Amino acid sequence: MKIVVIGGTGLIGSKLVNLLRARGNEVLAASPKTGVNTLTGEGLDAALKGAQVVVDVGNSPSFDDAPVMEFFQTSGRNLLAAEAAAGVQHHVALSVVGTERLQDSGYFRAKLVQEKLIEAAKIPYTIVRATQFMEFLGAIAQGGADGQTVKVSSRHVQPIASDDVAAAMADYALGAPLNGMAEIAGPERVGLAELLQRYLSATGDTRTVVGDAQTPYFGIVLNDQSLTPSDKPGDNPRIGAIDFATWMGKQPKPAAKPAKA
Repeated sequence: MKIVVIGGTGLIGSKLVNLLRARGNEVLAASPKTGVNTLTGEGLDAALKGAQVVVDVGNSPSFDDAPVMEFFQTSGRNLLAAEAAAGVQHHVALSVVGTERLQDSGYFRAKLVQEKLIEAAKIPYTIVRATQFMEFLGAIAQGGADGQTVKVSSRHVQPIASDDVAAAMADYALGAPLNGMAEIAGPERVGLAELLQRYLSATGDTRTVVGDAQTPYFGIVLNDQSLTPSDKPGDNPRIGAIDFATWMGKQPKPAAKPAKA
């Protein structure tokens, strides 16, 4: 089966391409680096020729309100039109847990538009909403940096390792279309401030994390359900196998500091 992975050279995409190839599929890693650009349409028709499944894990290069909306609107329309012309049988897209609850953010407004475009198209689809990636913990800490402290929300998160995201996306890509949404998350629900303190300590960073429920997360004041998967009976989010300690144990060790004279 031919599968095209949009964003196939990125963090999730590169792992996903390898997993799908290992399971015997013909896989095309599509990105601007390989001559396929969903925003301009360059190379899109040729890439999708003969494809049965398209997995979209691409992301906007800018998170500013106007560019990110332009990216997801234009890319989504271009991609879905090209898929319809090519006879693609399953569109799988990676989105974010809590998208509809975080509409004060331009990024999440754009992700919701992307989801609505997929739902309105006539192509069978599966939308996979993931929690925050563990690989982004450093960037989240930097976003709250204030001298020797890091100020962040104390609300709950349930981060997932990129390996678990890629494994889930591979299974959904090879399965039947849900024509709906699925949620994936890591195995540990924990306060963001607590988790970041563990992360900084494990990486040799001596800064102190200050958690407060009212501290915004990229401009949004959270509650404990904002970034966590549904716990309603019957919703059954897919839970990854890699917890924070296991993931942290696989990260490069911080460089040793030179001894003082």
